[in-house]
Amino acid sequence: MRLSDFDFTLPPELIAQYPASPRDAARLLEIAADGLADRTIRDLPGRLRAGDLLISNDTRVIKAQLMGRRGTARIDVTLHKRRDASTWDAFARPAKKLVTGDVLRFTDEFSAIVIAKHDGGEVSLRFDRGDAALMAALSQHGQMPLPPYIKRASAAPDDERDYQTIFAARDGAVAAPTAGLHFTPALLDALHAGGVRHAHVTLHVGAGTFLPVKTEDIDAHRMHAEWAELPVATVAAIGATRARGGRVVAVGTTSLRTLEGAVARSGQLGPWSGEIDLFIRPGFSFRVVDLLLTNFHLPRSTLFILVAAFAGLECMQRAYVHAMARGYRFFSYGDACLIHRAEAP
Repeated sequence: MRLSDFDFTLPPELIAQYPASPRDAARLLEIAADGLADRTIRDLPGRLRAGDLLISNDTRVIKAQLMGRRGTARIDVTLHKRRDASTWDAFARPAKKLVTGDVLRFTDEFSAIVIAKHDGGEVSLRFDRGDAALMAALSQHGQMPLPPYIKRASAAPDDERDYQTIFAARDGAVAAPTAGLHFTPALLDALHAGGVRHAHVTLHVGAGTFLPVKTEDIDAHRMHAEWAELPVATVAAIGATRARGGRVVAVGTTSLRTLEGAVARSGQLGPWSGEIDLFIRPGFSFRVVDLLLTNFHLPRSTLFILVAAFAGLECMQRAYVHAMARGYRFFSYGDACLIHRAEAP
């Protein structure tokens, strides 16, 4: 298929700049082969069944944007992939000013050395500390890495709370798994009261999630790798869900990619951890996820391609036309949709 098949024109005023307040007041478009239904996130417990399993991503967004200096030159850095305890790949601006061996100083007592340069403004940085000490320094000196379509000079104080899901537990993401932003303690309590179970996976979302697809032939696109983990307990919960006739509901495309990636790697569902670069496009055979809760995505993006694979391109095109006509809010701070998986042909 061609990239142009996944294009649409989005009015810029529909790009959400702030989240709904409270979080579960956001709108929800339910999308199935037999039609569309306008709801709210608070309707979710009534749309799921006792015995269903909700699987969320427990990654936590770190303050991955830093302002550093090489001598007197300002260098802006966005971390996007951890290599080891003290080494990260990052996008630097302007990268052309950097050479291997340069030292970037973020404060008098916090620095990193450029250990490699790559294409597209990417560098590898080794910090002067690692693990918890590095996370503490980022928390103190960094900023939340808001997506480029949220238009403000820098993250506002509220973004430190708003751009973090209720499930966040494991540091490592540089972008939020945004479907999880809609959940509140009250919503989780209502789901639990209705017999819906909960489990988690981890996928540390990288900055590559915002990179555009540049090839018209989508089969030629290559995804940035991200670290993910599917725990033993979640595999067991999926098995128990299947045994009782329940459905697996992925909270977000990152949860879906982790689950389906496990099967794609080995042919069966089992616990694993490692890097994942799975690009889901039409023709993909879904083996685990029955429903997907996700936000509304950019045109010509890997995420819109994924939902088109899950529900069918024509179905998602109809849904997005409906959503735009009714003023649904798009992207990270926007509204959500609950998508039923299309039946295999």
